[in-house]
Amino acid sequence: MRPTIAFFGELLVRLSPPDKLLLRSARTLDLAVGGAEANVAIGLASLGHTTRMISRLPANPLGDMARSVLMGAGVDCAHVVQAEGRMGLYFLTPGAGLRASEVVYDRAGSVFARATEADFDWDAVFAGATHLLMSGITPALGPQSSRLAIAAARAAKDRGLTLIFDGNYRALLWQAWDSDPRGVLSELVGLADMMFGNHRDIALLLATSFASDGEDRRREAAAALFAAFPNLKHLASTARHVEAADRHLLSARVETPNAVAQTEEIAVSGIVDRIGAGDAFAAGVLHGLLRNPDDIDGAAESGLALTALKHSLPGDASLFGQGDIDAFLSGQFDVRR
Repeated sequence: MRPTIAFFGELLVRLSPPDKLLLRSARTLDLAVGGAEANVAIGLASLGHTTRMISRLPANPLGDMARSVLMGAGVDCAHVVQAEGRMGLYFLTPGAGLRASEVVYDRAGSVFARATEADFDWDAVFAGATHLLMSGITPALGPQSSRLAIAAARAAKDRGLTLIFDGNYRALLWQAWDSDPRGVLSELVGLADMMFGNHRDIALLLATSFASDGEDRRREAAAALFAAFPNLKHLASTARHVEAADRHLLSARVETPNAVAQTEEIAVSGIVDRIGAGDAFAAGVLHGLLRNPDDIDGAAESGLALTALKHSLPGDASLFGQGDIDAFLSGQFDVRR
């Protein structure tokens, strides 16, 4: 059966100053549609996979636009409902040189953040789906969204779906309310079959630290995670060293309880837009595992390729196909004619 990957989370409008301006001095803003789960859905749809978005949008032109962007990318939006309310926004001030990028959220009280379990028919939204991807962003939105995220994960597992969880820890969101991120995220990871996250995410989950350096630290953290959550079959992560806003060093890693696939580190320079690069990595890894579940080396390589390519593309989502991954992995960086 051809896999159908469902995605549950909030769609956002991103507003950014042009030409590397600071937000306070900008008088126009560039607009893009994003959201962690939606970005992975678009990335996988661009690679030919069947993807389905489950979300709520406002019944206004902003909601219409966000829905049309996903549909235009090939994502099934039959379960993206529209209701009265506001669109979640975030403002991105892009980094330049040694100045880091900065995000300001304006998403409190959005139509998605006000959603409850009663707003979703789990039998309908998961009908025919084989996988569900969620992230740690949804439960970070508030106590109601936290309960909703857990309900969605349980509903998916009850219906036999493979659950993929992307840590996506957002401290600013968790700190905005009286939250228990470790307790909530542990419950979600306890249901998951695969996790995207690094040693920092694992340290939060396990309330510990890892003293080793480099790959040894990452394997120590992974081993501790697999021991604490025996349901997990895969862990995937990137390592990023930021030399400047437009030059990063990247490597990728996919692990199972018994094996590790680690790529070489590559330099990504001339960065156009790094937002969504982690979501592109997730799409690349899932693409590899969906094609060959036993080839974790290939999954790590396709994840690295897609995240590296995403840095060249404005906006939140990867739009690259298999030919782009193949060209990257074969070192074809000159003009293709």
